[in-house]
Amino acid sequence: MTTITLTSAYSRQQISVPEAIQNQFLAADLEESVRLREAAKKEQFKAKIVWRNVFLFLLLHLGALFGLYHLIFTAKWATIGWSLFLWVAGGVGITAGAHRLWSHKSYKASLPLRLLLIILNCVAFQNDVIEWARDHRCHHKWTDTDADPHNVNRGFFFSHMGWLLVKKHPQVKAKGSTLDMSDLSSDPLLAFQRKFYLPLVLLCCFLLPTLVPVLFWHESSLVALYTASLLRYSFTLHATWMINSAAHVFGYRPYDVSISSAESVWTTLLAVGEGGHNYHHTFPQDYRTSEMNTFFNFTKAFIDLFGKIGWAYDLRTVGEESIERQKARQLGKIRQELKE
Repeated sequence: MTTITLTSAYSRQQISVPEAIQNQFLAADLEESVRLREAAKKEQFKAKIVWRNVFLFLLLHLGALFGLYHLIFTAKWATIGWSLFLWVAGGVGITAGAHRLWSHKSYKASLPLRLLLIILNCVAFQNDVIEWARDHRCHHKWTDTDADPHNVNRGFFFSHMGWLLVKKHPQVKAKGSTLDMSDLSSDPLLAFQRKFYLPLVLLCCFLLPTLVPVLFWHESSLVALYTASLLRYSFTLHATWMINSAAHVFGYRPYDVSISSAESVWTTLLAVGEGGHNYHHTFPQDYRTSEMNTFFNFTKAFIDLFGKIGWAYDLRTVGEESIERQKARQLGKIRQELKE
């Protein structure tokens, strides 16, 4: 066992983490990433378009355009509020659930909270948690290489949504298969979600969001479908995708100037707290994912709330001294480069 510089936000004690787990969930494989980038320069790879996905996303965005029209001109205020609620709820299912809890193990959750996060994750409809976490662990371990599912070096559009319109690069499959996902596949809740994923997302992402406005405040079924389902779902997707694209291109890098991920305030508002991306890639084990305050980090506030009632616990954070030391080191690098 090795002790890493983390503390539990509520028990205020150091947490010992096995080195294998530390590497699995946290550490970038820098040497292999360099090798993969060099290999990519020599390779003539042509992605194969998945036309089914192109067609489905085209239909979704056409529906979202109708939804935008109805949101502006015909939807009831209650439907607009319901759509906003579902955007935040689905976002939390990704950020607090698939990302911070299951991909990074940055905190632990009781059964009721895990159940809630599974439901919210189905509202978001961005692949089951096991699939999502495997892709995300690949992204952290081999960032900006061909083993990164949404490698920003393949272009802004590719890292945003293009990666879902083509077959995965062979390196994503090869490297992803080396990751031990048994910590998630052995979880009965996640196994259940994976087995029944299609009916769960049809219910949580489309059917219930449409039925609630119709049944409770007599909204038109088409208006409810286009706004609370299709427009809201499309918006949630793009909010998440912005972290893969914009937060790897635009912004500032106070924690590590050598990586593409950046601090982006506007993306953190869209993605309910995920825009502190330079911090997150530097300290992926921290449940907060940034130093931003609660206004800019709704997901942290959500986890903290459940921490107070004991549903979330062992919240891992990086010590302030370590953060300041890292920022000072990066500032020194910048000054040295300016002198040269």
